[in-house]
Amino acid sequence: MKVTVCIGSSCHIKGSRQVVQQLQQLIAQNGLGDLVDLGGTFCMGNCQKGVCVTVDGELFSVVPETVDAFFNEHVKGKV
Repeated sequence: MKVTVCIGSSCHIKGSRQVVQQLQQLIAQNGLGDLVDLGGTFCMGNCQKGVCVTVDGELFSVVPETVDAFFNEHVKGKV
């Protein structure tokens, strides 16, 4: 599974660094390091949607406060 977080300027301001850190922790805590490839990219072209995250190409809007729910539903729940 490929999870990509936008680290462009707009998403950075909205908390992309925290989102990446939280996802790294959740992936490690759940032992999914071999199954989930977490990466970053610059602008995804959806700046108005907040921190943009894709899971195998599907776009989501995530903020630091929703990372746990996002991870459980769209990452852990689909591995």
